[in-house]
Amino acid sequence: MTSELLRIATAGSVDDGKSTLIGRLLYDTKSILADQLDAVEAASERMGIDYVNLALLTDGLRAEREQGITIDVAHRYFATHRRKIIIADTPGHIQYTRNMVTGASTANLAMVLVDVRHGVVEQSRRHAFIASLLGIPHIVLCVNKMDLVDYSEVAFEEVRQDFKEFAQKLDVPDLCIIPVSALHGDNVVGRSKNMAWYEGPSLLHQLNEVHISSDSNLIDARFAVQYVLRPHSDEFHDYRGYAGTVESGGFRTGEEVMVLPSGFETRISSIDTADGPVTEAVAGEAVSLRLEDDLDVSRGDMICRSGNRPTVSQDVDAMICWMSEQGELRPKNKYAVKHTSRWVRALVDDIKYRLDINTLSRDEESESLGLNEIGRVKLRTTAPLFFDPYQRNRATGSFILVDETTNATVAGGMILREAA
Repeated sequence: MTSELLRIATAGSVDDGKSTLIGRLLYDTKSILADQLDAVEAASERMGIDYVNLALLTDGLRAEREQGITIDVAHRYFATHRRKIIIADTPGHIQYTRNMVTGASTANLAMVLVDVRHGVVEQSRRHAFIASLLGIPHIVLCVNKMDLVDYSEVAFEEVRQDFKEFAQKLDVPDLCIIPVSALHGDNVVGRSKNMAWYEGPSLLHQLNEVHISSDSNLIDARFAVQYVLRPHSDEFHDYRGYAGTVESGGFRTGEEVMVLPSGFETRISSIDTADGPVTEAVAGEAVSLRLEDDLDVSRGDMICRSGNRPTVSQDVDAMICWMSEQGELRPKNKYAVKHTSRWVRALVDDIKYRLDINTLSRDEESESLGLNEIGRVKLRTTAPLFFDPYQRNRATGSFILVDETTNATVAGGMILREAA
């Protein structure tokens, strides 16, 4: 029975075989249609290669096929007997780091690929660090192209040790390292006879069995109000509910809650869904909450438990990934901030440092952040935000910066704590 949803982000350097590996997963699990396979076979023939290029299953843009690289984030869906799986095939080029950040922002698991012949290179470290920064709890390192080194255990061990040493500097709760050949399918869906020395799981087995049910924050009850449902007919003349998504934790009817920023306390009288009333709502569910008291609640407000409140502050200390080709982030710049369902304006108070994500060193003299650069920034907002540290709660610890002149998203942010 399919129950859990696993979100995966791929990562790694150029030509490490991410698209081919995803194509192999889809092909070997029989998750592609006959006409899709026919199209890929025809495209492979036009390219003059004597095998089916499974990378074409994910590299859908014409520019991607012509150049043999991944540019945009492509999402692919398939299911096993255990799970529904969504894979975000993200680019490996350094100039598309922002695409990788976007694709990985909601992932449970990061699948990092390295070419066994080249080992752990700069972009491998960059993407592993970003996966750690984004709070992805599970990383699977796929040491690919083992067929090109005659399935050498020694070559695999060198890469494994190198990556483990780097991963020790990161916050990686769960790391699994698997030798694979995406081209031939070794250790992708089933165990490979070519690597009898390897005693671990195949990639698909790991994706099926990795424990993700406890990854969500089930403790901190947070509900961001997106829309106020007012009386609109004689039939619902007394209905007043607050629609939104349970960001984390859960709520039950009858329990005492607090509304921020007012701080007023009340109780939940009912929880409604599109399918009717329920007694409980948990993280990820879109519901409407009705409260016992008639309070002033608006879009952007947050409902929580009075004994477990988020931080309420206008000063935010955050890690920022700058995503815009137009301009740089500098002190005194002003932006709009989208945090949960709340919009506020913000001033860049200070850039504490720019991070070199290849060496993990800090440049404390930096006065700006450019495209694909990451740094620690202090923001001052015009109205309070209701947040938790990102490492504790990804839903309430993340935000985006928007240039109000162009309405373009220019950065993604991860809140560390309330700024001093």
